[in-house]
Amino acid sequence: MLLLRGDHVLMVRRSGTGYEDGKLSVVAGHVERGETVTRAAVRESREEVGLDLSPARLRVVGVMHRKSEDERIDFFLAYPLEHQEPENVEAEKCSELVWAKRSALPADTIPYVRAAIEGFGERRWFQEFGWE
Repeated sequence: MLLLRGDHVLMVRRSGTGYEDGKLSVVAGHVERGETVTRAAVRESREEVGLDLSPARLRVVGVMHRKSEDERIDFFLAYPLEHQEPENVEAEKCSELVWAKRSALPADTIPYVRAAIEGFGERRWFQEFGWE
């Protein structure tokens, strides 16, 4: 999820997950069996940062075919946050929330997340990442 406020994106600092702990990511998760990508985005946003998003305002802004320990297909959705204030609902998995300027992401942003955010800024809809 690219939760946006002006030229900033909401990032979460991973903690206690066993994957990229200490680094910045965006609100994210897995699609559950029988769940659409949009419903997963709404659910993950509620679970991680306490936001109730309107599915009608979500838009897919990127797809990434990513090679990691295995292959992944990531969908990136954007949502403009106006008056809603996120809160750290999953403190056991996230040590802090950070508003980062999209054009100057922190150095400790997870590389594929950085690529996705940069791709969004460049209006690149599809990316392949981590392939030799």
